[in-house]
Amino acid sequence: MIDQPDIIGVRHHSPACARLVAARIRRQRPAFVLIEGPADFNPRLDELHLDHRLPLAIYSHRSDDSTHHGSWTPFAEHSPEWQALVVGREVGAQVRFIDLPAWDDAFAALENRYADSADHAHEARADAYERALGERLAVQGRDALWDHLFEQDDAGDGLHERLHTYFVHLRGDDRGSLGNQRREEMMAAWIAWAMRQPAHDGCHGVLVVCGGYHAPALQQLWARQPAASTPPAVPTPQDGSGGAVRHGSFLVPYTFKRLDAFAGYASGMPSPGWYQWQWEHGVDADAHMLGQVMARLRGRGLPASTADLIAARLRAEGLARLRGHVRPQRVDWLDALAGALVKDALDAPLPWTYRGRLRAGTDPVLVQIMDVLTGDSTGLLDPLTPQPPLLADLAAQLQAHGLALGQRCQLDLLDPHDRQRSVLLHRLLLLQVPGIVRTHGPAQAISDTFDETWSLTQPVEQHAALIEAGAWGATVGDAARARLEDALRHADRGIAGRVPLLNRAAWAALPAVSAAVLDDLATAVASEARFEVLAPALGELDLLRRHGHMLGMQEAPMLNALLGPGLDRALWLLEAPGQVSSADTDAHLRGHLALRQILIDRLADHEPGGAATFATAPARALAVWQRKLANPQAAAVSRGASLGALVGLRERVGAATLPFADEAMALLQGLAPAQMGDALAGLLALARDRLASEPGFTAALDGLIQALQADDFILALPALRSAFAWLPARERGALATRMLALHGADHLSGRVLTAPVPGQAPADALARAAQRETAALDALARWGITPVQDAAS
Repeated sequence: MIDQPDIIGVRHHSPACARLVAARIRRQRPAFVLIEGPADFNPRLDELHLDHRLPLAIYSHRSDDSTHHGSWTPFAEHSPEWQALVVGREVGAQVRFIDLPAWDDAFAALENRYADSADHAHEARADAYERALGERLAVQGRDALWDHLFEQDDAGDGLHERLHTYFVHLRGDDRGSLGNQRREEMMAAWIAWAMRQPAHDGCHGVLVVCGGYHAPALQQLWARQPAASTPPAVPTPQDGSGGAVRHGSFLVPYTFKRLDAFAGYASGMPSPGWYQWQWEHGVDADAHMLGQVMARLRGRGLPASTADLIAARLRAEGLARLRGHVRPQRVDWLDALAGALVKDALDAPLPWTYRGRLRAGTDPVLVQIMDVLTGDSTGLLDPLTPQPPLLADLAAQLQAHGLALGQRCQLDLLDPHDRQRSVLLHRLLLLQVPGIVRTHGPAQAISDTFDETWSLTQPVEQHAALIEAGAWGATVGDAARARLEDALRHADRGIAGRVPLLNRAAWAALPAVSAAVLDDLATAVASEARFEVLAPALGELDLLRRHGHMLGMQEAPMLNALLGPGLDRALWLLEAPGQVSSADTDAHLRGHLALRQILIDRLADHEPGGAATFATAPARALAVWQRKLANPQAAAVSRGASLGALVGLRERVGAATLPFADEAMALLQGLAPAQMGDALAGLLALARDRLASEPGFTAALDGLIQALQADDFILALPALRSAFAWLPARERGALATRMLALHGADHLSGRVLTAPVPGQAPADALARAAQRETAALDALARWGITPVQDAAS
């Protein structure tokens, strides 16, 4: 029996490491090939050997009533793990994945198993080591350093030794996070089990392929594991709350663009297209790459002449010799192409000198070059690959509703059949399925627009997205509801961020959510600190509750659960003292309008005690508005809106009332000139219909404005003009006609006062000019100077 396993620490998606793994497996012909990968997929390893087109990934998911987590284990042809799978099967070895399942809590912060990202506590040490090594070798950047050290050599023993030395120094004596420690204990247990197994078909030994970060730890850990006659047990997901746990894994087609570090994935290697060409074409990869780059640039109308091509090749060869490379490497070509093709000063760093997405201002030539090196390869699964039941359910529903991907469709939302089609498509929108786009339709679920237009295309990423969406449920309806609940749980901006999601729930005919989500929604309402945010949101929810017949949202439990506590909270926030900023005025008034409509709807229900809908009685709202109106410290706009809200509600509950015009004028007369317009805005927003039927109010308001001194008029004018903006155009015209009649000019059209005057400044600018003229006259009078009046005047 061989005493030690051959543990090969690799960088994920490295062609050099992939060649090393394939060569050592063919040479050693081990009994076991153990690979860092999801151990729960071992019973289904044959699925990986169907007739797929790479890249592909194992998508693993876990979800319960409160959480959802998904993670990918991606493979390209030049991935060491893929070569271990293929060549291990070729030599007859027992091939196994040995890591924890991707839905395990150890991966809670990772979307990708092969992210090559060390623990946060370890990053500083790893960065310092790589930076020091780069400075010693005069190489800038982690990726350039890796290529310089490893990607230019053949897959010999020297490469294995250098990789071992590199990873030992990279990790040092760091134990790793608790999650990584659990993963390494699992992998070490698999190694210990395999090392104690008898020879298999004349093959001996154990070869392990794992991320280089884990390799030094596994060298020490495996011998400490207890002897076991059976492989380590794969843990099963547990839900602490006792609810149902959904978990599973499926193969999904992947793309090089998702694999690329420059698209946001901290992959083992950037520019996967470049490394795939290296894997496929060897020394001819350079010519292939140059041809692709030139074709792309010329196709985009960017400068790329034959002279530029020659200059780039000469630069790349010169840089390779200068840097000690056998032939130009990726960074040599990128530097050479930038020097030959970029003619202007750079507004952003060269993209290959940092990790992550391309920064704003990157030169268009460099953007296209990086995209070419990323590659456009898209995976394709064998038709026999098992897939989640969601795909079969979607196909059945599309057929039942007469829909087909790859077409446009126009829907009449008043037609029951089209309404069901709309529901299905909105559920696919909730699942974020690429290619499902609504190009026309109403913004709100309750609207006076009743038609929609949809574009149903089939982009290459759609299949993978549908497989991943299958993690949320077995049917389109169940998956959409689970996705909606997850979005509601994690929405930002409190209740304001959740109202659009509830509107989407109405489109998708999903009126019910879990009790846990209802608790989250109630918490969002209870924690909202601004009336201007909460009250308008309640108005939108009440609209769905009262009028959502066709959407299945009328009296929906989640809406009733929100509106009762929400109304109570909104009234509490309204009663708090404080002013209203000009930026919040519109939202404040919309909040008053929403609360009044909710209470009018409540009174129209005629439900004794009101317990079935709201816990808050209308009497409390009336009392809050009455106290707000009487409070001289309250904002003028809020006092005006309170009086406007009280007018209609008093009559509905049979409360005693005063003549509205008298009450309104008493409020305005008691305010400073600068506050009059704000109060009038509140009155017009909440009770403009009543004011329009009170001729005495128009005359009284005119008299109040006429009595203002010039300076006071200047102060009052901006807010007064804003207040009248609450009147529709027809009502503004009617008011103008009454004002003309008051001044004996009823022979003129109301447009004399409402139409803009060409060539003159707006009214507030004229008023300010008059104010400056008055100030100038006062200054002259102090010096005893009286301006000579025009004889005509």
